[in-house]
Amino acid sequence: MLEALAPAMLPPASSGGLLQLSSGKKPQPPKKQPAPFAALPMTMDEAKKRGWDEVDVVIITGDAYIDHPSFAMAILGRVLEAAGFRVGIVSQPDWRKVDDWRRFGKPRLFYAISAGNMDSMINHYTANRKVRNADAYSPGGRIGLRPDRATLAYCQRAREAYPGVPVIAGSVEASLRRLAHYDYWSDKVRRSIILDCKADLLVYGMGEEAIVELARGFAAGKTVKELRELRGIAYALGASENPPEDCLVLPTYEEVVAEKPKFAEATRIIHNEQNPYNARRLVQFHDRQAVVCNPPRLPISERSMDVVYSLPYTRRPHPSYTEAIPAMDMIKDSVTIMRGCFGGCTFCSITTHQGRIIQSRSPDSVQQEIERMAVDPQFKGTISDIGGPTANMYQMKCTQPEVEAVCRRQSCVHPTICKLLGTDHGPLVDMMRTARETPGIKKVLVASGIRMDLARRSPEYMRDLARHHVGGHLKVAPEHVDPGVLGLMRKPATDDFEMFSDAFKKESAKAGKKQFIIPYFIASHPGSGLDEMIHLAVFLKQNGYKPDQVQDFIPAPFDVATAMYYTGIDPFTKKPVQIAKALRDRKMQRALLQFFKPENYFEVREALRQAGRMDLVGDGCDSLISSKPPKEALLKRRSDANSNFAGNYVHQAPGSGARNEGTKPGRKPNPSTSSANASPGNKQGTGQNSAQPNRPLRKKDKTSRYQPGKGYRPDIKR
Repeated sequence: MLEALAPAMLPPASSGGLLQLSSGKKPQPPKKQPAPFAALPMTMDEAKKRGWDEVDVVIITGDAYIDHPSFAMAILGRVLEAAGFRVGIVSQPDWRKVDDWRRFGKPRLFYAISAGNMDSMINHYTANRKVRNADAYSPGGRIGLRPDRATLAYCQRAREAYPGVPVIAGSVEASLRRLAHYDYWSDKVRRSIILDCKADLLVYGMGEEAIVELARGFAAGKTVKELRELRGIAYALGASENPPEDCLVLPTYEEVVAEKPKFAEATRIIHNEQNPYNARRLVQFHDRQAVVCNPPRLPISERSMDVVYSLPYTRRPHPSYTEAIPAMDMIKDSVTIMRGCFGGCTFCSITTHQGRIIQSRSPDSVQQEIERMAVDPQFKGTISDIGGPTANMYQMKCTQPEVEAVCRRQSCVHPTICKLLGTDHGPLVDMMRTARETPGIKKVLVASGIRMDLARRSPEYMRDLARHHVGGHLKVAPEHVDPGVLGLMRKPATDDFEMFSDAFKKESAKAGKKQFIIPYFIASHPGSGLDEMIHLAVFLKQNGYKPDQVQDFIPAPFDVATAMYYTGIDPFTKKPVQIAKALRDRKMQRALLQFFKPENYFEVREALRQAGRMDLVGDGCDSLISSKPPKEALLKRRSDANSNFAGNYVHQAPGSGARNEGTKPGRKPNPSTSSANASPGNKQGTGQNSAQPNRPLRKKDKTSRYQPGKGYRPDIKR
């Protein structure tokens, strides 16, 4: 459908591009040209400068507005603009009042609600449910610019601002919560987000085509009910409405709350209906109400992908921002070449959101974007990443479409690589070669995750990767080494990682480069107990890896691994799975991943003791930790003890910073005990009676057993 926008929106390739690269002459760098900023309006004044007196669609987003194709609001806004609609962006509105929702007046068609590029709860909280100290999608990295469960708050304000205007929810948060789901932060099964946010429709997955269809439908006078049949749409029925007859019925909300096996069964059914070529419509009852989830949208064509990524993005934040946005610094010089992932990892949401079928851009489209970057005066010459959800699935697809149309396999590469999967790296190798030879391009790096079992099938890709596309360190994600845990993750065996590592080191040596692999691992994943984490720690010790960054498993809504975490059951095999839920257990698993850090000594020792592996404590080369704790470990334990028992003590020196007796963090001091209200006879913190501030101090005379600077005198009797 987006192909119809192509003639007006696809820019021509710049001169001196692909044709000159094949001439044999060394190309000259192009002259830097200023990029005019023409962001979508964020205020009505900006809209009026475009000659608009109203807007058709108002996009509400929880992220700062960056006009870059790595951000959903930029893609959706530009696609609507290309289709002829007037779009206003309201970024990180103040959800405590309705004013921001009325910034553009009443939208002619609908509100489009997005919590942002991340689920708002994952954005706000760590795996240990602690508040994060930064938000990469906010100016200055500041926290607190979006609410918890942002979709709910944003939809509520939209309905309040202009009753009767359709409210369409979307983004990752809405997509992964479209049916009953386990919520890690409240530790309970929550009902479909549609029922809580009361959106008229919910768009799940990648929404470019859906949002244009909705805009055209509303513009043609269609009602919400008339647009319910679109693919990639979920909606709530009224209490008196019946679901379509072709629906596959899921266990009800009440059943999945009451019975964990029912939750696991619902998860299995949902994930079996992800192939858009054979997926069935789903319905799940919540008491008397039903939520209907239509089949996913069909993958968009290469031509449509080219249109989406060739729109006139400025690749900059909106000029109203005065602070740097951390996410922009990470992705400003990246190039997306594909979307989707057929890996099917159980802890990952990419397959659920973007789909299992790879959708790639044409080489010409990618090259045109690179050439536009090369003439941007702010571009420094290095492409920070060329990839997508993975770096090396470009243009890979099933070689037999008739089989793909009926396939319900969860992963094309697990437990083995499907024999029908096309794994040719040739198109990717050619594209990367052309990119690095483009005038004005100094370096093209690969920062997206590499599927190692696929990469080893192409010696040419491995050679070019090591020689041209690694900046000293290559990040890969084996995730674990225990066979049982890897099976639950749907990740390849450890041998695959070791063979990839050996091949990369050999190619780096041939290129005369000293380069290193940085592996990423996950702690506390379902199936991982102390024995499995000790297995991983021993592997790290034997291979000399000291991971600086490790990841704790976070049960994101809708993931298969999340169903395992909540139910203790593998939804597909129905076998029990061990789960680490206690905070102490999770801390020990994380400490084992970084057993080499002195501050983790006591937690690692306790983990080894509980697992009966004290043979790994000692001073030999095979030991994980030494027999005696290092000084840093003792200092950390002492610091932790002091922080846990902070307060005033009998012999504490005045002004030491201890809080007043009887006060707690966040509470005001008791006037009767605060130093500001102390009487001369009741000086707090100056003597042995400071623990009893309301009791007058004894005079420091000869009859007192305690003498300042001398301690207690046993010769004086009271």
